[in-house]
Amino acid sequence: MHTSTLDLRQRIVGHDQLVPLLDGSLVPYVNLDNAASTPALRDAMDAIERFMPYYASVHRGTGFKSRLSTVAYDQAHEIIGRYVGADLRSNTVIFGKNTTEAINKLSFRLPAAPDQVIITTQLEHHSNDLPWRARFANGVVHVRAMPDGRLDEAHFDQLLTDYAGRIALVAVTGASNVSGFIQPIHRLAAKTHAAGARILVDAAQLAPHRRVDMKTDDDPEHLDFVVLSAHKMYAPFGAGALIGPKEAFLHSAPEYTGGGTVDVVTLDEVYWAGVPDREEAGSPNVGGAVAMAAAAQALTKVGMDAVAAHEQELLAYAIKHMQTVPGIHIYGETDPARLHEKVGVIPFNMAGVSHFLLAAILGYEGGIGVRSGCFCAHPYVVHLLQLDEHTAHTWRDQLLSGDKSNMPGMVRASFGCYNNTDDVDRLVEMLRRIAVGDYRGDYKLNRASGEFLPANYVEPLTKHFLLAEQPGAHGLAQDTRIRGHSA
Repeated sequence: MHTSTLDLRQRIVGHDQLVPLLDGSLVPYVNLDNAASTPALRDAMDAIERFMPYYASVHRGTGFKSRLSTVAYDQAHEIIGRYVGADLRSNTVIFGKNTTEAINKLSFRLPAAPDQVIITTQLEHHSNDLPWRARFANGVVHVRAMPDGRLDEAHFDQLLTDYAGRIALVAVTGASNVSGFIQPIHRLAAKTHAAGARILVDAAQLAPHRRVDMKTDDDPEHLDFVVLSAHKMYAPFGAGALIGPKEAFLHSAPEYTGGGTVDVVTLDEVYWAGVPDREEAGSPNVGGAVAMAAAAQALTKVGMDAVAAHEQELLAYAIKHMQTVPGIHIYGETDPARLHEKVGVIPFNMAGVSHFLLAAILGYEGGIGVRSGCFCAHPYVVHLLQLDEHTAHTWRDQLLSGDKSNMPGMVRASFGCYNNTDDVDRLVEMLRRIAVGDYRGDYKLNRASGEFLPANYVEPLTKHFLLAEQPGAHGLAQDTRIRGHSA
C-alpha cells in the first residue's frame, strides 16, 4: 500500500465508495476529476450537519435560530475574506452560486466606456471569457499562449502598452483548468496597475491547491478582484464568492434587485443597502456559505504549502509512470524540475484511441473518473492540440450540424489533496490494458454527444441512489439502459 505524505483521505466523504463496473463487480472509486468538482471534506459536511438544526432566515428574524444563522453567515464572509488575504476594511466578500456567477456579476457591475477593453488570455475557462465578450462586445482582447501552453508574457506586456488608458480590467486565471499552469498573478498585477488598470484573478482552480493572497490595497502586486468556488475546494453545496473593493459596488444599482438589497423603499424611491447585502439579492445559500467557510478553515489548518508539496510528489509520480504507457502523449509541462509551475492537472491522449472512448473505458471498466473533451476552454485546447485552421473549421462545421464524433479534445486526470499513488497505479494499469486492447465492452459512438457507451448496458442505479422510489415515477426509470449508436 503506497502512503500519502498528506493524510486527508479519511476526511473525504465517499473516499472508499464502491462503484459498479461493466462486468458487475464493485471497486473503490478513483476520482481523478477534481478540477471539475471535488468531493466534500468531512469538515464541511460536519459543519452542515451541526448547523442545519439551527438554520433560519438571516438578517431579518429575531428568534434565536435567525440570530445564530446571521452570525454564522457573517462569519463565513469574514473567513473567506481571510482565506484570500483580503483587507475587509476596504474590501467585501459577496456570496453567490459559483465562480461563473461571480464573474458575470462583476461584468455587470463594472463601468464600461465605449472605447474600453478587457484584456484576458487564451488560457481562460469560458467563464472568464464569455461574460466579458457579452459586456464588451467590441473590446475583448486575448493574450496569446506559448506553444507549450504557458502565457506569452511578452504579448501581455505589449497589450498593456497598446491599450494603456483604455483598459477596463485585466482578467486572468490563477491556474489553468486544462494544463494546470500557474500564472505569475502578482507580477501581472504590478504590470496591470502600472498601466492604470485593475486585475481580476479567477482562482477557482488555484484556491484548492495554493495559498491565495490578495495583498494590501496599496501593494503594487495587490489583486483587485478574486473569484472562487466552493465546489472546487471540497464544499460542493452551491456557493461561490467574489471578493473586491467595496467602492466598486456602491456607485450603481445591483444587477439583481429585490429582497435584502435595500435600506428604504417608497413608491417613488429606492435607497440601496451597503455591501455585501445589495449584491446578494433574495434569501442566500447560508448552508453553502457555512460549508465553504468550514472547508477554507480546514485547508488553512492543513497548510497550503503541505497541499502543494503533496501534489508535486503525486504529479511527478504520475507523469513518470504514465510516460511508460505505449502511445501516451502528455500535454504541457512534464519536466520534474518544473512541476512546481502547475497544479495537479495532467491532460493527455493515447495514440489511435478517441479521447471520448479512452475516458469511457476508464470509467466503465476501471472505476476511474476522469474528464474528456475541451474542458470549457475550446481556444486553449485547440491551441495545445496544434490544430490547423482547416481542421478547426471542419470540426466546428460538423459540431454545428449536430455531429460531435470528431470533436477534438483530451483526457484530463486531475488530483485533489486526498489522492495518492494507489490512485495513480490504478490509472496507469488501466491505461496499459487499453493500449493493448484489453477491455471487454462493445462501445458504440453517439454522434450527437461524441460519447462512447457500452452497448445494452443497464446502469444499476437502484442499488446506489435515485430520488424516485418507484420505477417510472415522474417519468424516470430506476435503471437506465444505455444503448450505443453505431459510428
